[in-house]
Amino acid sequence: MMKYRVKSKIWIEVNDKVLLGEGRVNLLMAIKEIGSLSKAAKAIGMSYKKAWKLVDMMNERADQPLVKLSVGGKGGGGAILTDYGRSMVKVFEGLKKRCWNFLDAQAELTNL
Repeated sequence: MMKYRVKSKIWIEVNDKVLLGEGRVNLLMAIKEIGSLSKAAKAIGMSYKKAWKLVDMMNERADQPLVKLSVGGKGGGGAILTDYGRSMVKVFEGLKKRCWNFLDAQAELTNL
């Protein structure tokens, strides 16, 4: 017998503009792990230009910056997730998990 699953994409908006979604959270988690925007972008298959643009948008739209960037130079630049950025990733992941659990429960109720 086949087991069906219902899936959904979620995102968080602020003032009708996307703040966080799956791709942005993947970028944030890669930044947290790697500590470099360019290396994080490369690790998840995203261009550096797009990653830079997304980080800039997220920092601009959020109440507080999610990522702190330091410009390159002799020692090279870096990127770190702020405490606020880590908390927003945690909120997003929690919402996603609860959403999927709800959808799984609904699928069971409808005998999918």
